[in-house]
Amino acid sequence: MNIQSTHEQIPLKEYAERAYLDYSMYVVLDRALPFVGDGLKPVQRRIIYAMSELGLAAGAKPKKSARTVGDVIGKFHPHGDSACYEAMVLMAQPFSYRYPLVDGQGNFGSPDDPKSFAAMRYTESKLNPIAEILLAELAQGTVDWVPNFDGTLEEPSWLPARLPHVLLNGSTGIAVGMATDIPPHNLREIATAAIRLLDHPTTTVAELCEHVQGPDYPTASEIISPREAILEMYEKGTGSIRARAIYATENDNVVIKALPHQVSPSKVLEQIAAQMRAKKLPMLEDLRDESDHENPIRLVLVPRSSRVDTDEMMQHLYATTDLEKSFRVNLNMIGLDGRPQVKNLKTILGEWLRFRTTTVTRRLEHRLGKVDRRLHLLEGLYTAFLNIDEVIRIIRSEDEPKPVLMQRFALSEEQTDYILDTKLRQLARLEEIRIKAERDKLEEERARINVLLKSPAKLKGLIREEIRADAEKFGDDRRSPLIERDAATALDESDLVVSEPITVVLSQTGWVRAAKGHDVDAEGLNYREGDALGGAVRSRTNQQVAFVDSTGRCYSTLAHTLPSARGNGEPLTGRFSPPSGAQFDALASGDIDTRLVLASDFGYGFVTRFEAMLSNKKSGKQLINLPDGAHVLTPPVTADPSRDRIVVVTTVGHLLMFSVAELPELDKGKGNKLIDIPKARLSSGDERVAGVAVVAESSGEVTVHAGQRKLILKWSDLVEYGGNRATRGSLLPRGFRHVDRIITSN
Repeated sequence: MNIQSTHEQIPLKEYAERAYLDYSMYVVLDRALPFVGDGLKPVQRRIIYAMSELGLAAGAKPKKSARTVGDVIGKFHPHGDSACYEAMVLMAQPFSYRYPLVDGQGNFGSPDDPKSFAAMRYTESKLNPIAEILLAELAQGTVDWVPNFDGTLEEPSWLPARLPHVLLNGSTGIAVGMATDIPPHNLREIATAAIRLLDHPTTTVAELCEHVQGPDYPTASEIISPREAILEMYEKGTGSIRARAIYATENDNVVIKALPHQVSPSKVLEQIAAQMRAKKLPMLEDLRDESDHENPIRLVLVPRSSRVDTDEMMQHLYATTDLEKSFRVNLNMIGLDGRPQVKNLKTILGEWLRFRTTTVTRRLEHRLGKVDRRLHLLEGLYTAFLNIDEVIRIIRSEDEPKPVLMQRFALSEEQTDYILDTKLRQLARLEEIRIKAERDKLEEERARINVLLKSPAKLKGLIREEIRADAEKFGDDRRSPLIERDAATALDESDLVVSEPITVVLSQTGWVRAAKGHDVDAEGLNYREGDALGGAVRSRTNQQVAFVDSTGRCYSTLAHTLPSARGNGEPLTGRFSPPSGAQFDALASGDIDTRLVLASDFGYGFVTRFEAMLSNKKSGKQLINLPDGAHVLTPPVTADPSRDRIVVVTTVGHLLMFSVAELPELDKGKGNKLIDIPKARLSSGDERVAGVAVVAESSGEVTVHAGQRKLILKWSDLVEYGGNRATRGSLLPRGFRHVDRIITSN
């Protein structure tokens, strides 16, 4: 006996493809994308319909949200209750929906944390009055009804929206291979644009944008996108919208009163606080959140002083926080053909107007059918009233009065049933007047409906007036002002730092730190065991500091990023990557145009601008060419190379002064000879350059250190050591034949 198999055998590849495509279409059509007709996703549509079935109209008493969610998932939407409740909460949040459809009672979240809403067993809800534009015509034959998931009930395929709701509240969703990001719009603007397209089908997108200025978010933040970008977005159906927070100045404080859509105040405060902790907002002293019931958004920023440029500060905050945010726009939705498509503004409004025309036509036809039926019943009732005695006789005498009445007065079965169900008191004399009045009224209505159905122009007029009436009833002013502005740009890091004096201290083993002020005893600081002062330079917090290693490579970093001098600092090898075995010999600081004398202890040097010492690479850059065994000396600053003098002293006490102008200005290189040191003494290490100093002509003085002894040389003393560059110079007095260093005296 052969048994017919009930299983289909197909290749796994084909099965996987079919299953994935089925799932993809389900996600696209039944979950993620809204329908152009009513602007709702299936879960939203089912929530609204279930609430209307529960009698939760705007004028009704609210019921527990758990009751609504239970009906939705039990009757129409067999998915998770938490996801369903979250979808309902979203429609109740005035900061999420431009025109909330649900009126929530209880904790439905806050702008600070939209998902902080209470559990559904604690909250209550009902529909908002504006939900009327979706539900008012539901029972008037305007929609197709389909079985629910288990076939026990019917639900509407869509809701008969009286306005283009898909643009009013917008929608976001991620499907398989596509997404939608439809921004909310102002009801009055969309209504006037729809009316214009209804009256003039050849209207262009640009002309529609005369009415639709741009998106209208629930918050009062500015939309700063250029007009051309907004127009292009509506023409293509894709683009982006940039929104910016609004602030005002009160008593020298900056008060932020409106944030971009879906921006959390606490997140903005955290972003600003993080910059303050990182010392990247020196112009800001404090920030407070003074938001309350009357002022949902009130963030107060306290500048450090009244001299702070608040506009410049806010421009920086716009660029570095969510105070300015860009929203993606992707007008992707399910069209009247049941297919997803990215549509431009004209296509969306055009399809909705076709949807609305079909809806109104079905509504009128449904009403016409009811009017015809009622007139038919009234005709039979009037016939019975005119022949009341005969009707009563037949009813009393006949065993089956129904067929006799139908035959005697040419009545239909429906008319006869209606007559037999009529109470005797309704056949009084006054009923004739009532019947005639109702019949006349219904015939007038039937004539009016027929005129509307047969005249496209009059049908358009009806649709136009209904749109205008709903816009008048539910419309409001625009919330998001459109003010065209350039996108904000952040300030340079150096511009964000308050200029304060600091002294940068480098130890012999390459550890660096920064002490506040210029009156710092660098030698008196504590050093790690086995370490000591290597060099120090006066700088400012908004300047950079450059370090030169024993190979002649130079590295730079921002001064304000250096660790405090309260501790031992940090090793420069953590910031830079010098060659193996190299040590840091010298450091310098200044503005980019500051000129310094860069020299080695072998007696060669040149003048260079501080800008040439800057490098943004961890590996630095080659700056000065050094012979084997040579080291870089701390470079002194020259304010006027044409008039300043350079003082060079060797370790054995030879001192020479000559004009700085005799040295070349280079970006890198070896430089020229400063002072003559015999090659034999250089090779043996018996003599080196102990240091160089720059003094002003006629007024400078230097201090020479030799162990514990020091010699102050004023200008009158230095003149005796003047000579030509690259000469031997003159010997210092006895007791200063073992020089350690030379510095410019204060």
